[in-house]
Amino acid sequence: MSVVDSMDFGTESIERNLRAGLAAFAVPEPKTLDRWAQDHFYLSAESSYVEQSWTPWPFQRAILSCLSNDDIREVILRKSARVGYTKMILAAIGYFAEHKRRSQAIWQPNDGRIKVFVKTELDPMLRDVKVMDRVFPENLKRHKNNTLEQKFFLGSVLHTLGGTAKSNYESISVDVGYLDEFDKFDHSIEGSGDPGALAAKRVEGATFPKMVFGSTPLHEITSNIRKRERTADLFMEYHIPCPECHALHPLTWGGKEEPHGMKWRDDDPQTVRHLCPHCGALIDQAQYLEVADHGVLRAEDGTTCDVNGVFRDATGNIQKAPEKLALHVWSAYSPNVSWKGLVEDFFTALREKSEGKKELLQQFVNETLGEYWTEDYQKNDQNELMARAEPFPLELVPAGCLLLFAGVDTHDNRLECNVWGYGRGCETWTIADRVFYGNPDENALWDELSEFLFETEFDHASGAKLKIHATAIDSGGHFTQAVYRWVEEHQHRNVFAIRGTPGREKAIRDGSRKIEQDHKGRVRKRGLMLWHVGTNKAKDVLHNRLQIEKPGPGYIHFSADLSERWFKQYTAEVRVPVRTQNGMTGTRWECPSGRRNEKWDCAVYCVWLEEGIRVSSRSYGLAKAPAKFWDDLEARVLPKTRDLFAAVEEVPADEPVSERPPKARQRQIQSGAPVGRDEWASRL
Repeated sequence: MSVVDSMDFGTESIERNLRAGLAAFAVPEPKTLDRWAQDHFYLSAESSYVEQSWTPWPFQRAILSCLSNDDIREVILRKSARVGYTKMILAAIGYFAEHKRRSQAIWQPNDGRIKVFVKTELDPMLRDVKVMDRVFPENLKRHKNNTLEQKFFLGSVLHTLGGTAKSNYESISVDVGYLDEFDKFDHSIEGSGDPGALAAKRVEGATFPKMVFGSTPLHEITSNIRKRERTADLFMEYHIPCPECHALHPLTWGGKEEPHGMKWRDDDPQTVRHLCPHCGALIDQAQYLEVADHGVLRAEDGTTCDVNGVFRDATGNIQKAPEKLALHVWSAYSPNVSWKGLVEDFFTALREKSEGKKELLQQFVNETLGEYWTEDYQKNDQNELMARAEPFPLELVPAGCLLLFAGVDTHDNRLECNVWGYGRGCETWTIADRVFYGNPDENALWDELSEFLFETEFDHASGAKLKIHATAIDSGGHFTQAVYRWVEEHQHRNVFAIRGTPGREKAIRDGSRKIEQDHKGRVRKRGLMLWHVGTNKAKDVLHNRLQIEKPGPGYIHFSADLSERWFKQYTAEVRVPVRTQNGMTGTRWECPSGRRNEKWDCAVYCVWLEEGIRVSSRSYGLAKAPAKFWDDLEARVLPKTRDLFAAVEEVPADEPVSERPPKARQRQIQSGAPVGRDEWASRL
């Protein structure tokens, strides 16, 4: 029998073969993520109390529909624990891989967390959600298409990445990006910027780009998710209809004096009810569950979104979904959480707080209510410092000032430079505030900085001339090698490359390391030291000095010529509690999201300089300098030194301070005025 004779040319066979061959070209039936999850998603044993098919809760259905809505480019979800967020993200990953065939990337705060996520959440989902077999044939196999870092599906790929390295935000292009536990990410990734902005760059070229930011919130003033939430076009919460008056309202915790939220009698958690803000009706958890299916996401302006993802305005007319949508959901919505248990947890947290332990209360606010933790932070008051500013001009050195230090902060389009003057006992004055605009990869910008630092002679109140004694420059950011090149060229002028200590700091002068090779691997001719700064300890020094109320040792003088913007940056940071790598609780100075702190940083760099100067054979640092040191310095007005860490040289009284004339071109500009090309100023 020939091959042709053996083939079945029956009508049914032809149709079957055609369907199989054309399946790859078929357009899938439109389906929301909510519907896909109900049809296919499965709760795996490794990550669920009960292994079973998944039926999303009502508030989850609405959120899932928003995640799959192509009109919504960004979803920002502030949530508590125990609301099924991880399951929603896993379902979204499966949906976009199998149903939409879109490439994705998910970032966790660090490499350790992404490994746990892949092994305990992602891999079990890919194994147990059977429909994923269609697009992931390498599942359960050791294969180059199935690794810890990448999962290659038919028609798409999923990148699983830690969020601490800048390189993990580069060289990939995806349609959908997720940042899980966004508040636990660093505020800036290796000095390159906000992790949310870096991740969002990866979806810019997609036809239907989507970013998902989800997190249990932490501290209000430093929260990443709060910064993102503020950019949303619409903020929505899940509202339920009151069983009595049928008016919509969200579940809230409320408060003792609030006419809404959770209420109970005689400190008895068994009596907890939720108070309707419209009619005052009290409902228990069972009544809530009866009406939960009839709820909607709702905004303050009356806009709603139902479980099918349909948006309507306050009058009920269908409207287009917002491009950026912020959502909030907390534990009381979950059928798996008892309201009685919430009250019991609250009582326990209050007892701990009465004993001086606030950790449980903070945990309750963050992980149960899904709210930001607020408290009285250690900070510096901008208005108080502006009020005490003195009428001395910038760039004229006051009588008590004997030594000048400069701190330089580097940015992509400018160099910020502040000069501070030091007197007896580390009494300090603001001397100069300069901003040099330009490209740090171009020599012209560095030439302008060099001219200012090395050639400028400041008029002293005594009639003498003072030059800057030493400079510390930040080497972080995108132009590290440019900073290194400049420092290597001028280190004989007391110029030092510095960087904040990576990890737990021990001192303000927190060690150093030698940078022996340049970016091309060539050995440096002169050698270069990178100095580490214990920034939190230096900031503590500045904060403590600001508490000194009368001029004298440690007092900080501010010129009234400084702008309000300068004071805002100088007081930008606050000291907040943080959880360290070993699980302990500590504190550190942080800059709230969206604020700038260049002036504060420059002052920190000068504190590092004052700690480093050698003032005698046995004593280091200006704060410990004996009276004779200051007497000699005052007699000479300006020391001649070559090495910041060498003893101050003796200078005969009749020897001139400087025989070298300044360059002919001496820029005389107002404080903060731009130096350099105007087009760079526009890129601030």
